[in-house]
Amino acid sequence: MSLLTRVTNFVQIILKEKIKQGNIAIDATMGNGNDTVFLARSVGISGKVYSFDVQEIALRNTKEKITEHHLKGYDIQLINDGHENINQYIEGLVDVVMFNLGYLPKGDPAIITRPKTTIKAISHMIQLLKPGGIISIIIYYGHEGGKEEKEAVLDFLKGIPKEEITVIESNYTNHMNNPPIIVFIEKNK
Repeated sequence: MSLLTRVTNFVQIILKEKIKQGNIAIDATMGNGNDTVFLARSVGISGKVYSFDVQEIALRNTKEKITEHHLKGYDIQLINDGHENINQYIEGLVDVVMFNLGYLPKGDPAIITRPKTTIKAISHMIQLLKPGGIISIIIYYGHEGGKEEKEAVLDFLKGIPKEEITVIESNYTNHMNNPPIIVFIEKNK
């Protein structure tokens, strides 16, 4: 599979340029633990990763991934809560945040991220992000409620002054069936 065929690979390549050993990172939508593992490896043993999900199965899957990838000594905190409550768990500023919107792959498609809680989480993350820090958002919207979340998130980001953040949106021009949209947010001040 090529770099551009798998959207998560593309996002990780961009983020690798920004993440340094010792950084503080957040996986705002833990899912099956792939981003948590990527972030832990990127920030190293001296960094910290906070990982959030509302589903207990996501925590179990992520714990298995952490073990499978030999990350036992890494500072990874798995939190069984919604990403809208991130600010209740984080002290200080963070360097990088990853979101994958939609539902848990191979999970219950009725349990989805929602516009109100996602926008609240993004707003919290912008406030907690260090200057020069970055947020990635992959918007999967081919499910019921997905298009509403996509429109709400993009409208919200368009309303934030460019002096505060820079937002880049990328999408597949020649793919059908609601291909994912990638958004990068960099904090300017």
